[in-house]
Amino acid sequence: MTVGAVTGPFSKEGMVCQYPPMMIPSNVGAGIIMGPTILGRCTSQHPMQKLFPMTGKVVLQTAANVGFNLHLFLLGIRMDASMLKKVGGSAALIGTMGYAMPFTFAGLTYYTVSHVMTLDRTITTSIPFIIAIGSISTFPVITSHLADLQILNSELGRLATYISIIGDLWSFGTILTTTALGLIEHGSKWMSFWALFWITIFVTTIIFIFRPFIIWLTKSNSQEETMRETHFIIVLVIVMACGFSAEVIGLHAAFGSFLLGVALPDGPPLGSALVQKLDTIATGLLLPVFIAISGLQTDLLSAAGGHSSAITELFIVLGYIGKFMGTLLPALFCGLPYWEAVTLALIMCCKGVIEVAAYIMWKDAGIIDDQVFALLLVTMLIVSGVARPMVAHLYDPAKRYMAYGRRTMLESHNSIQLRILICVHQEDNVPTILSLLDASNSTRLTPISIFVLHLMELTGSAAAVLVPHLRTQSQSTPNATGAEHTVSAFRQFEQQHQGNVAVQHFTAIAPYASMHNDICSIAQDKRTTIVILPFHKRWAIDGRVGLSNPSIRTVNIKVIKKAPCSVGVLIDRGQIGGKWSSLTSRSSYRVGLLFFSGADDLEAFAYGRRMAQHPHVNLTVIRFLHECQTHEKKLEDELICEYRANALMMGKNRYKEKIVGDGVETTQAIHAMEGDFDLVIVGRYHEPNSPFIRGLSTEWCECPELGLIGDILASSDSQFSVLVVQQQPDGSVPPGMLSTVTSKNKSFGSKLASEFSDGEDFTPDYSKLVLEVGE
Repeated sequence: MTVGAVTGPFSKEGMVCQYPPMMIPSNVGAGIIMGPTILGRCTSQHPMQKLFPMTGKVVLQTAANVGFNLHLFLLGIRMDASMLKKVGGSAALIGTMGYAMPFTFAGLTYYTVSHVMTLDRTITTSIPFIIAIGSISTFPVITSHLADLQILNSELGRLATYISIIGDLWSFGTILTTTALGLIEHGSKWMSFWALFWITIFVTTIIFIFRPFIIWLTKSNSQEETMRETHFIIVLVIVMACGFSAEVIGLHAAFGSFLLGVALPDGPPLGSALVQKLDTIATGLLLPVFIAISGLQTDLLSAAGGHSSAITELFIVLGYIGKFMGTLLPALFCGLPYWEAVTLALIMCCKGVIEVAAYIMWKDAGIIDDQVFALLLVTMLIVSGVARPMVAHLYDPAKRYMAYGRRTMLESHNSIQLRILICVHQEDNVPTILSLLDASNSTRLTPISIFVLHLMELTGSAAAVLVPHLRTQSQSTPNATGAEHTVSAFRQFEQQHQGNVAVQHFTAIAPYASMHNDICSIAQDKRTTIVILPFHKRWAIDGRVGLSNPSIRTVNIKVIKKAPCSVGVLIDRGQIGGKWSSLTSRSSYRVGLLFFSGADDLEAFAYGRRMAQHPHVNLTVIRFLHECQTHEKKLEDELICEYRANALMMGKNRYKEKIVGDGVETTQAIHAMEGDFDLVIVGRYHEPNSPFIRGLSTEWCECPELGLIGDILASSDSQFSVLVVQQQPDGSVPPGMLSTVTSKNKSFGSKLASEFSDGEDFTPDYSKLVLEVGE
């Protein structure tokens, strides 16, 4: 083996750390195996004492509790209290019924059973807590399940998020009420007063002292990219102090950490920085220890058999049934389709780390015994383990994006308003996109509606966001963010083309894994003709790849598969050629269109044909022909003949034909175009047996989502930008789909979509167009 340097282009690889989506079941299962159920029972005490000595258990339990406190702190940071303003009537009704019905089911059953038979003292003590835990669906747990299922920012995911917030409000209200009543009943009035007094002092200290101090630390660190280590240590000490103080006044230590997290602002810069520093150690390392310890404490054999086991399991199951029915029935009443309502009910039945912590806390306090603890934990694992795969099978957000009509460039008449969805990840994407829009020939007769979707990764927050950007927010300031600069640039573009272009802005903050849901949702709701996606690679000024983001590539691949309209991937090399300037200030903007054959090439041709009408765009259509090709494709020939006639009349556009024998000659012809164009447009898909790509293998493709020709253009050293176009596939309107759409589904979708509208009229002015047509 020879070791040496490898010449040619290369990209640095980075290690990516991910948490498995089924972390709780796997860790609990590991704990059960190592605990008294299997290894602890099958082996002698001596090896188990060596593996888990008493001193080691104390250290392990301490580390687990610290990890749980930090995890609760991070969950609190990710919560956004302003989301309460967005909760609608449907979510409030479903959340209230989902909380109340488990209490009703299990409470009536408990009343009946207690009058029919005599229950053990252990059962009567634990049943109220079993009923209470069956009624809750906590916000952190539900959002984590939604994120794992990649439906956090789907229509159903947002509804489930709002429902969990309502459930948490009812839970906190019930806990405070029962705590106060318990103190009054079992203690003196002064004891109740002092307990409430110290809790009030604790909450006030967090809100009015710790919160402003930590925010002040962040502001003093605003000029640096990351939080200073000293500031981070100070915040960590405050978190631990809040946990200790909560324990002193009679609350759980994790509640103090959680309350501090809720008080701090989510998202960047503070929330994102703290999550970035703490998430790996807390969620990735210490939290699994906490979960595994719950399995170590579980003895499944103690839960098997017996009269008390059956009674306890009855109430546990009734809690899940009440939660399921309490979500399903009001969801149907609010207009959800049946299977979506079933899916929502299954989501709300899922439990997580909060419930596991409650089980451990009750067991340590002697409220429940080993038998009840084992039954609660095992039932939770079974229900959550069954519900999650069923949700993944029943609910596919892409079904909503199935178009109910063809929306393509080719089938849109030139005089009809062109509706384009522009996706922007970073400010650097904007110049070349503006050049593309400028070349798209916006006039009074061919107006354009542009929907700009600024995409941001969800960090430091639990709930995905999709909101419109109001015009009052678009003022440019010296300290403006990249998103504000993007808005300002598109507003300026709109003013330059006043009456011909209308722009509406949206901001989507979501995990990369489900970001395509927001893109497809906007494309569906706004009936766009084409979605423009930025390529995941960016080039430096010297022509080398400066930055590559695999997550953006994943988003692009999913949009290409699921978009309800045509899609264009824009490979931006505008940074090489310079900054954007209006086409009116240039002598010409050179566009090359590579035409082979197929639906995607026809879609690319339709876009190029529109550009050809622009007075400052010089379009060159290069049609590739095979040596033995026979002209049998009437539509393609008709469009080409029409273009050639118009090009001859206008004088500035051109048409060429290239005769090639195989893929090698096609590649050589493409490389020979170096320096001829500012932008090259090409279709994405070509038949595998096409003679134009014969000899080219997809195994060597660096970006197969662009197609073979698109990958060649993206991998070349050319300095022109590239637009790879895919036409909306015919299969996006499945057979019988139109007949299955109910009015309830549409009306409920409009309810949720209405909160994304800012009430602006973004339709271009057609008054002059109507006058001309009338005359």
